[in-house]
Amino acid sequence: MSANATPRTLAEWTSHLASVRLPVASECRQAMVHAQADPLHSTRDLSEILAGCPVLALRLLREANHEARNPSATLESALTRLGTARIDALLAQVPDQPAAALPLGLRQMLVISRHAAQQADGLFGHRLARLWQDIHWCSLLFLSPLWALACSHPELLRRWEQRVMADGEPAAKVERELLGVPVREIALALAQRWQLPEWIIQGYRLLGRDNRLLVRALHIAREEDPLRQQQLLDAQPDLRRWVTQPANTILLANGLALAAHAAWTGHDSQRWQSLTGLYLQLPLDEIQQQVHQQAAESARLQPLDGVWHPAQALLWPTGDRHLKPTPKPAVMDQPGWREHCARLLARPSPFANVPQLANCAAQALQACDVPRLALLFADRSRQHLLCQQSVGLAGDAARLQLDIAASPLLQRLLQAPAQLRLKPDQQARLLGLLPEAVRHAFPGQELLVQSLARHGRVVMLLIVDAGARHFEEEQWQALCRTSRCIEAALGQFDQPRR
Repeated sequence: MSANATPRTLAEWTSHLASVRLPVASECRQAMVHAQADPLHSTRDLSEILAGCPVLALRLLREANHEARNPSATLESALTRLGTARIDALLAQVPDQPAAALPLGLRQMLVISRHAAQQADGLFGHRLARLWQDIHWCSLLFLSPLWALACSHPELLRRWEQRVMADGEPAAKVERELLGVPVREIALALAQRWQLPEWIIQGYRLLGRDNRLLVRALHIAREEDPLRQQQLLDAQPDLRRWVTQPANTILLANGLALAAHAAWTGHDSQRWQSLTGLYLQLPLDEIQQQVHQQAAESARLQPLDGVWHPAQALLWPTGDRHLKPTPKPAVMDQPGWREHCARLLARPSPFANVPQLANCAAQALQACDVPRLALLFADRSRQHLLCQQSVGLAGDAARLQLDIAASPLLQRLLQAPAQLRLKPDQQARLLGLLPEAVRHAFPGQELLVQSLARHGRVVMLLIVDAGARHFEEEQWQALCRTSRCIEAALGQFDQPRR
């Protein structure tokens, strides 16, 4: 495999990701160096420092477990196994960068992992106090195989996130196209190679070859009646024993964190919340309350410079999503567009009045697959622009009436025919020049504002936006040609019929 080729097989991915040297935040490394030099710091103290530096914790755990017959499951046992001299040597070898300079994909994955650890601590740590350290460290490091992927191939992870978590495409299909093999198989192979704790390996096995247990548990978790849930579990002793295993807390915590990263109200979030409720024998509404509390606590405890934390969405309206589905490409109605443009260009004009002409113009523009548009005509006094025809506008927006004198930009557009295309990078500078009513009625990514003339005098203003997407080239060219057809129709409108 060449140096620049993307791996396509499980063996290639495992070898490639195992060789990735994950950078450590300089601040964390320096804190660990100082703590190591202080003889008063215990192994527990060092472990607490490492809790804030997951990448360094992973590096030390991997080194401690390298070729070990009994891999360490917690950082305390790993530090004890390594000893002071070996830890000092490792600290001198790890690459470090300022925290803000770490790769964005890696920082985002670390936020998700810390969120998962917080969910595990809050939901399960107190109930299983004896296993608190195992639960915490395994939850924090569960996604560590993906840290290497985020660091070495951030574009692949972004595309997977968009297509699977936002657009809802089947994960198996997307992973086959992007990676060649399922993500869970890569993560399992890497976890085994790094000799990560058995609970982590067990979690990835459960997502793959043993997922029937998850499916059976989910069917029971969907039952709202606790008594009915218990009856179903009693009828399946193997499932009842599995549901109560402490190792499941690792998968539950990371499932909650990953699902919330996409949307709190998504199906994935509800599935993991229901499974958590089954494990803890608590109703769904109480689980949701606790999960939200732990998310807020997670966001409070860690820096979020330039990265996303789902706790930010807890204040949003229900149904809002952090990861927006990819807007569908424009689908033009080519036959309809040609027919309406032909009517606009017909000689003599087939229109008996302005409303007829405006209606045909709106239909031609609508055939270009735009979500919102408005055609405004200047009144006799040229003091106001009045909406004659609109599409996609409701309420007051459909009855737009603009005061020309109140907007310098409208005044300039009314002086001579002109076209203004407002792209996202221009909107901050130019959108404020438009009346507030226009800004509220047309919230799209891109905006077309064009003034059209009859015999050299501007009589009409056309406003169109692109909705959640950008204007595509074919769509833009069609809009420009349509505006020329409308202007030609305006010029012919008052010509006498034969």
